Amino acid sequence: MAIKIGNKAPAFTLQDQDGNKVSLKDFKGEKNVVLYFYPKAMTPGCTVQACGLRDTKKDLAKLDAVALGISPDPFARLKKFEDKHDLNFTLLSDEDHAIADKYGVWDLKKFMGREFMGIVRTTFIIDKEGRISHIMDKVKTKSHHDDVIELLKTLK
Repeated sequence: MAIKIGNKAPAFTLQDQDGNKVSLKDFKGEKNVVLYFYPKAMTPGCTVQACGLRDTKKDLAKLDAVALGISPDPFARLKKFEDKHDLNFTLLSDEDHAIADKYGVWDLKKFMGREFMGIVRTTFIIDKEGRISHIMDKVKTKSHHDDVIELLKTLK
């Protein structure tokens, strides 16, 4: 299933960095959700991206939005990532990449002449009604947080 703008966002429940279960439905009617998929915690690009969102938490809150990061890392690694970089938002563990599959971001990647399956860095902006309002598939880690804020402003 290819996800398109206007589609209902696929539901999920995953374990966060503290071992708690978090569901997309927890935010319906309350918050816009910045759902971003990233390849691996504590790698350079993923750290830059996460720290950008950390530093814009107040701006996200003003736009009634929360950030949720999803990676195939186990929740214990996510906790280390949170602690090391003082992250202030929810990180979710998708070890079997079932949710990444649902969102169409688990795909063949190439790096240094090698091919493997992994997360294709992608962000979905989900409105308060649970619909996909934007899909960012050409993510620049350094400006990701600013790009997200600009897209969220269009939801007001």
